[in-house]
Amino acid sequence: MKQMQGFSHAESASHIRSEDRLIMIDEASFAYPVSGESSSSIVALKNVSIKANQGRHIAILGRNGSGKTTLAKLINALEIPDQGKVIVFGHDTSDESALWSIRQTCGMVFQNPDNQIVGTTVEEDIAFGPENLGIPSAEIRHRVDQSLIRVGLEQYAVKAPSQLSGGQKQKLAIAGILAMRPACIILDEATSMLDPKSAKDFFKLIKELQQEFSLTIIEITHDIENAILADYIYIMQQGEIFFSGTPREVFTRPDKVLAAGLDLPQHLYINHLFQKSFSLEALEKLCKKYPNDIFTPEETADAMFELNNIANPQMIAVSTTKYNSSNKTIISVENLSYTYQKGTKFAVDALQEVSFQVKQGEMVAIVGHSGSGKSTLISHLNGLIVPQTGQVEIMNLNTHNKKDIREIRKFLGLLFQYPEHQLFENTVYEDIAFGPKQFGFSESVIEKNVKQAIDIVGLPQDIMHRSPFELSGGQQRRVAIAGVLATDCEIYVLDEPAAGLDPIGQQEIINYIMHLRELNKTVILVTHDMKLAARADRILVLNQGRVTAYDTVENVFSNQILLEDAGLEVPPAYKFARLISEKFSSEITGYTAEEVSYNLLKHLSSRRKYNA
Repeated sequence: MKQMQGFSHAESASHIRSEDRLIMIDEASFAYPVSGESSSSIVALKNVSIKANQGRHIAILGRNGSGKTTLAKLINALEIPDQGKVIVFGHDTSDESALWSIRQTCGMVFQNPDNQIVGTTVEEDIAFGPENLGIPSAEIRHRVDQSLIRVGLEQYAVKAPSQLSGGQKQKLAIAGILAMRPACIILDEATSMLDPKSAKDFFKLIKELQQEFSLTIIEITHDIENAILADYIYIMQQGEIFFSGTPREVFTRPDKVLAAGLDLPQHLYINHLFQKSFSLEALEKLCKKYPNDIFTPEETADAMFELNNIANPQMIAVSTTKYNSSNKTIISVENLSYTYQKGTKFAVDALQEVSFQVKQGEMVAIVGHSGSGKSTLISHLNGLIVPQTGQVEIMNLNTHNKKDIREIRKFLGLLFQYPEHQLFENTVYEDIAFGPKQFGFSESVIEKNVKQAIDIVGLPQDIMHRSPFELSGGQQRRVAIAGVLATDCEIYVLDEPAAGLDPIGQQEIINYIMHLRELNKTVILVTHDMKLAARADRILVLNQGRVTAYDTVENVFSNQILLEDAGLEVPPAYKFARLISEKFSSEITGYTAEEVSYNLLKHLSSRRKYNA
């Protein structure tokens, strides 16, 4: 996303009285009715109270299903509370005559951009909001152009939204809201599909608008590294406010944050793991030296260094499973190029001379900026797209041969960005069993595969005969994943499988992947999450449709220029490892919190033995 001078925010909140410049939720409760059962309902919110003064950045955290999105819908008057009140800049959301003013004032970016894209071209979609607000045509043109530049989509202005990648669609949804110039912007996991650089640039933009125009930000997120930038945080659990405070007040209570099923910022989580190796007496001495809570990375590194001076840590054994891969090549891509709408003025070069190989049992992460060609590439792997030039071979079968494609799909399972969209059968069992049935498996094998799949993803037996569309979003995703696992493929291709999931849900995805690795399956993982990519054997970096690197995790993440050019960043744990390396005057490596903490403890133990 790009910066541009002179972004006039228009007097979006000029009609609001000074005494009414806040959003207030007072004892709000809300329940969703269950179809066909008039006496039953699903309680989403219970007596929730929140206050956001104009110009404040409020982050709302919580597990999937804790009520965060419902709360956002109440603020934007998409839902009305059953009890309690929601006041938005002086307007009561229960007052129908105020709905126009509320929605003019509050813009909302949904987690799935497809839910709010309506235009036939990118610029038309951005113009839709301002047009409905009655903005003059010349001003709409100006706002559309500015918004396009702001999110880096100016070259796609006349493209159809369907031609955009998932990340580019999310940029489009953001641009549409920016063009409306709201006084409040509600972000529901709005950057979950963006590459790290685009997400960072977007939040830099939002913070600039907050400071310059007193923009109120309500951010629903699982990204803890973004949440620490907020002014105030509310943590939700089962429809209620679990606890709240400033980022420092919240994240310096690690046990409570982790008990809510959430993550800590990586530097604080590394410290949390590190402190487990010390006695209670040593930790009490540290508290006396640091009476104020430890919060920033610099404070954390200083405290860890001081704790090591107070007492010697005890090494905690960490299991480091090594996965085997053979020398047998089972995926071979040679000089693959692909252009969408080739030969027309709308042509888009998605892939250019892509070549790589994957060995049996390997885990390969495919990373790159939004629109770099990741989804196009994996669509070639199971024959959804046939190469225009170049070759794709899976298990020595060629996707140019139509007869081979059916066999390829027996060997390679593909999980899309929103796997729950792959559901379509009448019951959960039928949906999971669909793939094996298509491949001609016997009933006994189908039953065995379905049972194994639901055990892996943790689905209870009693939902097998329920409709998949009656399930929660998290359960639907598990069913979709189980449907792919039940095919018992040799290769699994997963496209952003953890996007939009809370930390526990993300860990479940990691556990599924590790289980596949134990079975010596090959895993291709498309992700923007560098913590997840760090678990791979090799990383393939795509930049504007070309392979710019295909190497080990260490070699890729140590190349800062390569990462910046591709719109990527190193994992936060790696950044903190650099800081503590300076503090302890020794090279401490690692790409996950567990690795960094373990490697630091290992180094300190070795140094003690050397000095003994």
